[in-house]
Amino acid sequence: MKTVYLAAGAAGMYCGSCLHDNTLAAALTRAGHDVLLIPAYTPIRTDEDDVSLHRVFFGGVNVYLQEKIALFRHTPWWFDRMLDAPALLAGASIFSAVSPAKLGGLTVSMLRGEHGRQAKELEKLIRWLESDIRPDLVHLSNALLTGMAPQLKARLGAAIVCTLSGEDIFVEKLVAPHYDQTRALLKEQAAHVDAFVAMNDYYGRYMVEYLDAPPDKVLVIPHGLNLAGHAARPERAADAPVVIGYLARICHDKGLHQLVEAFEILLRDKSLPPVRLRAAGYLGRSDRPYLAELTAQIERAGWSDRFEYLGQPNRQEKIAFLQSLDLFCLPTVYRESKGIPALEALANAVPVVLPEHGAFPELVADTGGGRLFTPQDPESLAAALADMIGDLPAARRLGLAGRQAVLDHYSDEKMAARTAELYQALTDERKT
Repeated sequence: MKTVYLAAGAAGMYCGSCLHDNTLAAALTRAGHDVLLIPAYTPIRTDEDDVSLHRVFFGGVNVYLQEKIALFRHTPWWFDRMLDAPALLAGASIFSAVSPAKLGGLTVSMLRGEHGRQAKELEKLIRWLESDIRPDLVHLSNALLTGMAPQLKARLGAAIVCTLSGEDIFVEKLVAPHYDQTRALLKEQAAHVDAFVAMNDYYGRYMVEYLDAPPDKVLVIPHGLNLAGHAARPERAADAPVVIGYLARICHDKGLHQLVEAFEILLRDKSLPPVRLRAAGYLGRSDRPYLAELTAQIERAGWSDRFEYLGQPNRQEKIAFLQSLDLFCLPTVYRESKGIPALEALANAVPVVLPEHGAFPELVADTGGGRLFTPQDPESLAAALADMIGDLPAARRLGLAGRQAVLDHYSDEKMAARTAELYQALTDERKT
């Protein structure tokens, strides 16, 4: 069985979806499966060995120009190929600098597939797959790519799988008329997908309604980590300050501002030992004012010496960062669909403090590795952190329990095995 995995690149940043797609493709390949990971829009960026093809389909520059200027819908393919150069796309992304509200027309057009303004790009992909690859199954990395599903099925005869990866967060920022058009097209194209994969029960149930999809077409396969290098963090020195960490994109949606507010509350509690706050993650150009505002708030409050922003770490730096923490917090404003950084913290025996919404209640219940707080309530977050700080041995036990759960249930090998079973069932079904 030959599988093509089409993964939407994230414009030079480490993102949960790219990490998931690359980890899964690598694990499937190690297990002996024939999987080709193909980037769409931009090259993917991962902090593990990149197993993707060194070629980009639906290159972000071409897709954007074809949406905005009719001439580029008819340019020769050799010309388009120059604009699809991975080095160019990695260094200059259209999508990272444009808000979702301004991408509504492009989103609708992509979901229209062969009837959209990027029909030429779809034709390029399908002709190449027909002539060079001939896959039995095509796996799409998110539902916003399902506009190509009808043609992939009709011309390749391939089964179609689609990962559900937080698409609603993007869609809900679209404006009229594109919001309603996108919602309608997502439901229409969902009928052409043979199976959807969610990473947790919460998001699977949510997207059944969002896509109006049959419940039996939505399966749950939890994300699995490549556990190489992850280990239980060393025992902390008794007199060391307590370190609270944040690892995610630096932006309002991920909620770092809530953690800053909660941290200020902790600093006013003189019964607690000394505490520090460390943050790491991708900072896009459009989010620099957000971090600048938080930094100014911290400076005005007089605790700059307690806060550190470390930038976007590579894999080795990420693991070292996580192992430097006593507690991990990801206080997302929205309802999280994946929560991969929380899993990574648990892989290093770092207990987590997470909002009680989205995938997080399920993650904490499954792993026993942390505590929940009331979403968008810095006082509730501060209270949860204070409880953990007040009994660090108990917090350490939560972290160790969480690590064991990750080892038992959230490895890349288990994720690959479950995915391979799904692939085989779908291809067998199409042969009968």
